[in-house]
Amino acid sequence: MDLQVQEGRLIAAAGLKVLVATAVPVERDAVAGAFTATGRSLRLPGTTLERLSPASRDSAEARVTLDLLAAGVGPAPAASSTAGALTAAALDGTPYDLVVSTGIGGGFQPEAPVGSLVVADEITVADLGAETADGFLPVTELGFGTVSHRPPPSLVREVVSATGGRAGTVLTVSTVTGSAERAAELRARHPRALAEAMEGFGVAEAAAAHGVPVLEMRAVSNPVGPRDRAAWRIGEALAALTEAFGKLAPVLESWNPHDPDHQP
Repeated sequence: MDLQVQEGRLIAAAGLKVLVATAVPVERDAVAGAFTATGRSLRLPGTTLERLSPASRDSAEARVTLDLLAAGVGPAPAASSTAGALTAAALDGTPYDLVVSTGIGGGFQPEAPVGSLVVADEITVADLGAETADGFLPVTELGFGTVSHRPPPSLVREVVSATGGRAGTVLTVSTVTGSAERAAELRARHPRALAEAMEGFGVAEAAAAHGVPVLEMRAVSNPVGPRDRAAWRIGEALAALTEAFGKLAPVLESWNPHDPDHQP
């Protein structure tokens, strides 16, 4: 990206304002690669945003502002960084309308092959709870918290239609699956799971605390199961991510976050 550094207060943006959280910079740059707009850096305490105001390929006028954030690997760093960006925007009087957690991830086979796109209709943390003699208990069965967040259904449908992705549950894990036994266990507990990644639930928790809708999209880079780096297709997945965001822009331009169906 051709970035110009800008310090100080966030600038109020017209139209829809979207925070896009990835784990690492290479994923952030794959998102930015969908657009021709020049970005600028906005420094916040503990992090830096890359701001784009891209016009879609079908529109000469930008009606969406995207703030891209490399939030860190894992649910805790992702939640912390996302919450910081959301708080800074709210205090500045320019709150976000939508948070998108995105990047590459593992796909459950055969439903989510390598190179495909998964759009979460449910964002679920898979390993927050307790092991017992009778198996795993999610934290909700221990009387605490939550384990799932649901993106706005109509937005999920629109994104699936525009991108050709498939809707299903995306699991958030703190330890990436590395065996067939673990993959089978996760599918047994979450039959609708299509993908796993490490940040979505953390991002969703931060968004929920601010009352902002959340969306998660994952481009599949590898099968969930035995750890086989020779089977990873990271470049292919990053290219799929870039393509998906190019198709997402027109959806966001027409999206109304104040529709009752879009509320978190």
